[in-house]
Amino acid sequence: MLRERLIRGELAPGMRVSETEIASAYAVSRQPVREAFIKLAEEGLVEVRPQRGTFVSLISLPAVMTARFIREAVEADIARRLAETADDAMITRLDAAMDEQRALGPDAPGEAFMRLDEEFHRALAELLDQAAVADHLETLKTQMNRVRHISARQFSRERLVSQHGEIVEAIRARDAARADHAMRLHLHEIVVDLPGIVATQAGLFSGLDALDKMV
Repeated sequence: MLRERLIRGELAPGMRVSETEIASAYAVSRQPVREAFIKLAEEGLVEVRPQRGTFVSLISLPAVMTARFIREAVEADIARRLAETADDAMITRLDAAMDEQRALGPDAPGEAFMRLDEEFHRALAELLDQAAVADHLETLKTQMNRVRHISARQFSRERLVSQHGEIVEAIRARDAARADHAMRLHLHEIVVDLPGIVATQAGLFSGLDALDKMV
């Protein structure tokens, strides 16, 4: 639960988090909270500072860009392979996912779209019988997801839904090259949004020089 709150930004980067307050809020002792902090520190979500306390880590831009690079390579290949192998049942599942996304109103919270977005990308991996790949990516993209939650609150989701639709249409057309390109274009969106986010909220991030190396 703490991990999700950190990724969603409910506990803001730089904020001090108290073992005692967290333990009280969740009606547990301090020991499990301390153990949770250790695991969260291993994921780069909190920083335990001796004699000072535990603080929410800043969002690591280098980690964001590394995750995007790896995710693009992996998911573009998934899209390409699906375009080569998808059957009608697979297309039906993807169409259902798109219907859910399009039905989401403009006033729906960003978290609602993020859930559907995650389900869509995971469905692509599962349809290729690569659920384990999705699991690995989930661990990798922790810092990236923190940025995506900010983006979901600030920017229109229509463009992203449209890009999802283009991926599905490429798969439906059995056009592997088009599916590969559509996925790469979609996952490049974070590179488009990130400078604007950092410009207005630079205090949330570490490794700002990574912006100069974005490709």
